[in-house]
Amino acid sequence: MNERVLVVIDDGFELATLVPALRLHELDIIGEARSENVALNLMKRLQPDVVLLDMHIAGTSAIKITVNLRKINPMVGIVILEGCSDVRLLGDNLNEIPVGAKVILKKSANDILVLCNAISESKVAASEGHEVSWINGSASMHEKALQDLSVHLTDAQAQTLRLVADGLTNAHIGRVRYTSEKAVEQIISRVAQVFNIHPDQNRNQRVQLVNEYYKWLGAPHH
Repeated sequence: MNERVLVVIDDGFELATLVPALRLHELDIIGEARSENVALNLMKRLQPDVVLLDMHIAGTSAIKITVNLRKINPMVGIVILEGCSDVRLLGDNLNEIPVGAKVILKKSANDILVLCNAISESKVAASEGHEVSWINGSASMHEKALQDLSVHLTDAQAQTLRLVADGLTNAHIGRVRYTSEKAVEQIISRVAQVFNIHPDQNRNQRVQLVNEYYKWLGAPHH
């Protein structure tokens, strides 16, 4: 493998462990960045073949960062590490993921060869305009079941679930989404149906929805 790779990860420990592992597999890591500004500057100066990014760098969406990286070089390969199989729950738009990008769920990245192969293939995928590729080879049955559920959520429902998890009231969600509080209540009710959460006077529906949200993000569950 002779791809020249720029690594953009804000977690210092993750950066310090992942980069040496990639170098052991003969990847040429030419630069490391922990912020968007540094990443863009290194992109212009070093002209890497591939950029490997963590999904939310210091609170900034890696999808938005990749859009800016592609403005500098439309052919650069993109590999994104992601902890959640549905980026809508993080406030991102699936349609904004750059053409040819490889999105790897972090549990799959535990296999360094999976990550190396994605990096190796990403430059060709970008230059030939391939569709976005999601890599999730090591998902458990429970995780795959959660991913299947995401297919049944509309964008409005996914956004509302995220706002509920952020602690917003129905009235505040209505203002954010430019809709009525009644409409928000109806959306939340439909989301509860998707997760098979039924009205129960002994259990708080909102708390149950938040629990499902964090399971979706990969938080530990029982």
